[in-house]
Amino acid sequence: MNRWVCLDVGETLIDETRVWSTWADVLGVTRFTFMAVLGSVIANGEDHRKVFDRLGRSDWRHLQSEFDRRYGWFRSEDLYPDALPALAALRDAGYRISILANQPAERAVELKALGVRADLIGMSDELGVQKPSPEFYSRALELMLAESADVTYVGDRLDNDVLPASAAGMRAVWLVRGPWALLTTAAVPDGTLVVSSLSELVEALTT
Repeated sequence: MNRWVCLDVGETLIDETRVWSTWADVLGVTRFTFMAVLGSVIANGEDHRKVFDRLGRSDWRHLQSEFDRRYGWFRSEDLYPDALPALAALRDAGYRISILANQPAERAVELKALGVRADLIGMSDELGVQKPSPEFYSRALELMLAESADVTYVGDRLDNDVLPASAAGMRAVWLVRGPWALLTTAAVPDGTLVVSSLSELVEALTT
């Protein structure tokens, strides 16, 4: 069988609260302020990096090394509690697992260090393409050696995950958690499986 479940990382496997809290600390603004402004950027459908402009810190790229120093690597507490059990259950049900997301290249090693087992892990920095570009999904299919109809793509964002995955012919699953999922006003495409947890995803795909 060549059935694949392909998953996003941020707000799908990894809770990004520590990411944005660290950025607030680096910028010297309160976490409450940062989260509120980020929420408004997301609700307006803007690129999340606009949060830095809104806070008057368009120079944020010069602070990347300081962010990296403070944030470090993914930690076990960053994993959503349902992540590892869901991946194991999907494997036991005969699915192959891929994790393809907009992330720095080093996150692949970090996920493996946390016990994330997958047949394929690829981050946008190393792939040279990123979501929501159609090329990202074409590259994903090439790497999985799969037909689009055999791939279920799971993500929290309608714009980056659900809509382009559906356009690529994959079965799209919208995981409704995290700010991008809760603040969107976009219409959900017909045929999209909507779940509130990875445990619910497992139940939907295995029963």
